[in-house]
Amino acid sequence: MTKRVAILISGGGSNMVTLADSMVGDHPARPCLVLSNVPDAGGLQKARDRGIPADVVDHRDFKGDREAFENALVSAIDPHAPDILCLAGFMRILTPLFITRYAGKMLNIHPSLLPKYKGLHTHARALAAGDAEAGCSVHEVTAELDGGPILGQARVPVRPADTPDSLAARVLEQEHRLYPAVLRRFASGDRTPIFLPWLSVPAKKG
Repeated sequence: MTKRVAILISGGGSNMVTLADSMVGDHPARPCLVLSNVPDAGGLQKARDRGIPADVVDHRDFKGDREAFENALVSAIDPHAPDILCLAGFMRILTPLFITRYAGKMLNIHPSLLPKYKGLHTHARALAAGDAEAGCSVHEVTAELDGGPILGQARVPVRPADTPDSLAARVLEQEHRLYPAVLRRFASGDRTPIFLPWLSVPAKKG
């Protein structure tokens, strides 16, 4: 039975695009919704261009009332009956109440080699620590911030001249490899972690 995937975004949606574009052919899942908390998020039009329903729940309309915001998210998500939720650059911290509702079927991608550098500014922190490697992790979402079971990781070498921006760009290339690979395995019912070796990804033209 084909799984239905809702993808939550806050920005341009590059990870959303890689996930959506991977769900073709014999893939065990298909996208059913792209939802953003930012009305002008660039990823919304990219979803519509792909024929994926796209919706907005603007967190600013709720004036700090996280429960009301999350209730609105639920009202937008549940009519699409997703089997899996993928957080793909969704820049809101979710409460345990929301996470419990979708327990066991919500994934997130984080730009560090968890458990290192939970939270923000991961690349700057990796550089400040003098790490030889950085990377990204896909994990199951639990009530602990960036603390759920790890379902996949990809690594990149840290270069002597790296800045947070240059490191972030190389890590993002690996996010685009890792997240679709983990989603495919997760949608087939397999939670075995995937660990990808570093691979240089050619820059896209145009």
